[in-house]
Amino acid sequence: MKKLITPMLKMLFITAVLLGLVSSLFGCSSTTTATTTTTTNTATQVTTTLKTTSTTTMPVSTTTSSAVVTTSTTITPPLVKPANPEIILSSTTSTRDSGLMDVLIPIFQAKTGYVVKPVYVGSGAAIALGQAGNADVMLVHSPAAEVTFMQGGYGIYRRLVMHNDFIIMGPPADPAGIKGTANPVDALKKIAASGAKFYSRGDNSGTDAMDKSLFAKAGITVKDGASTNPSWYIEGGAGTGMLDLLRVASEKGGYILTDRSTYVANQKVLTLDIMVQGDPSLLNVYHVIQVNPAVFPKVNAAGAQAFSDFMIDPATQKIIAQYGIAQYGQELFFPDFGKSESQLGSQ
Repeated sequence: MKKLITPMLKMLFITAVLLGLVSSLFGCSSTTTATTTTTTNTATQVTTTLKTTSTTTMPVSTTTSSAVVTTSTTITPPLVKPANPEIILSSTTSTRDSGLMDVLIPIFQAKTGYVVKPVYVGSGAAIALGQAGNADVMLVHSPAAEVTFMQGGYGIYRRLVMHNDFIIMGPPADPAGIKGTANPVDALKKIAASGAKFYSRGDNSGTDAMDKSLFAKAGITVKDGASTNPSWYIEGGAGTGMLDLLRVASEKGGYILTDRSTYVANQKVLTLDIMVQGDPSLLNVYHVIQVNPAVFPKVNAAGAQAFSDFMIDPATQKIIAQYGIAQYGQELFFPDFGKSESQLGSQ
């Protein structure tokens, strides 16, 4: 009997050991670590990374010609899609031609769920769209016309967003001899005396209003579309954007007043030099204005408010401050929310 028990005990022991091994092999848990690697290309890329509340990142890149600059903006997507998601933005051509809105609009859309339908025209036409109730929000740079718009009750919450400046450009040969003139009014007097061509927007835009104001100070009367305008004063007319007219002035060898941002962003395709700059009278100020829903009930008031709030948000103001530095070596706009207009020397 003893001989039978001993082999059985050995078998039981071996079985127990085998079962233990199987349990240790298949009962353990494994941990997998997922590593996400983001590679930035050569030193010619500006990357804006939108970080959601999950672990997903969405890079938005713009090719540049200088060192890498990375701006990280934390984006929390909306929990609920807006009931009325489309916003009509009327804005000046300089915000488009400088490339600034190509950066800001995608960030705003990702953050809020709104879809922006931009209309880029001169500030006068942009304000007219708002005054007719055909825009929800405006980003413009024509202070006197903006004040009139607000006084008429067409807008609410006019907010200071940013500024840059106007400059007077001209052909390298400088036939009027204005290069380096400190006072822009004196420069325009020299242009008039020389009979050199001067190209004006002629479209009641912010830039058009500025050049006509400076000519008035010079004692020279010019008006949009007037037959009495001097022959050397050539208007582009309605629908001619800033970049379009810069190209014409460049090809024809004429002088022109422009915002600095449009020139700097497109200088490689222009044969024009900066002739006059730096005078306080050349300040160029931008405001965001919501169209009054009490006057126009169909206005997307919530969307306009969201866009206005976005433009003055500290994160957006930081992007505005950095825009242009990597690619052009200088700021194209200077953020101003929280400042008074008197601090800028504006009217």
